[in-house]
Amino acid sequence: MRGRCQSMADCLIEERPEEGVLLLRLNRPQARNALNTELRVALSETLRSAANDGSTRVAVVTGDATAFAAGADITVVADETPMGMHRLAFHKLWQDVADFPKPLIAAVNGYALGGGCELALHADIIVAGKGASFGLPEVKLGIMPGAGGTQRLVRAVGKYRAFRLLMTGDIIDAEKAADWGLVSELAEDGEVLATALKMAGKIARLPPFALEHIKETVLLGADLPLQSAIALERKSYHMLFDTADQKEGMKAFKEKRKPDFKGE
Repeated sequence: MRGRCQSMADCLIEERPEEGVLLLRLNRPQARNALNTELRVALSETLRSAANDGSTRVAVVTGDATAFAAGADITVVADETPMGMHRLAFHKLWQDVADFPKPLIAAVNGYALGGGCELALHADIIVAGKGASFGLPEVKLGIMPGAGGTQRLVRAVGKYRAFRLLMTGDIIDAEKAADWGLVSELAEDGEVLATALKMAGKIARLPPFALEHIKETVLLGADLPLQSAIALERKSYHMLFDTADQKEGMKAFKEKRKPDFKGE
């Protein structure tokens, strides 16, 4: 099969560019990093493990200069039945990405289409090259997004812009994506990963419990009534006063020095 991985490890390359940062490279260049079963499983298992690994404080997922991920591998699913799709259980693999409790940054060059766009939408921060492009063109294949694309996109860019992309299958460039609020930061194409890693390093030096509470509160609060979301924020805020990092952060502020956060 074109672009097939010999193993899960071949599909996803793990690197540790600096302390606290886990870099994950999608590695199916012959298929523009299309998401086949092996790659999906590798990403799921790696993030599930990293969620419980204290040495990982932030993760960055990227592709290559040509494509972040050009979509799902259609050769895997083209002839499937509804029950066949259910048995593949891709939704369970996506859930591990959605449940990753730590900061997740997508560094996007080239195509982020279909499942690749949905993967980027799972991230908390998207750094994109000016030559990147985003889209959910599933309608052109007679289907629709199936990994949260309809729901995450509308929350990111609003109903009318989401419908424009979902119903036309159009692809937009990174500048328009940034204008719509889909991209956190634009960078020159050759500086995308460096920009994302610099941001990741900065985040990795911050208190991990505070970061996890921020992520949980933002994501859960978005689907709650305002007063319930504010109550969740208040409880999370209060809980952080039971951490050693809170004591260190405020002590360092009073002593006019840089804090040394231990993740405690």
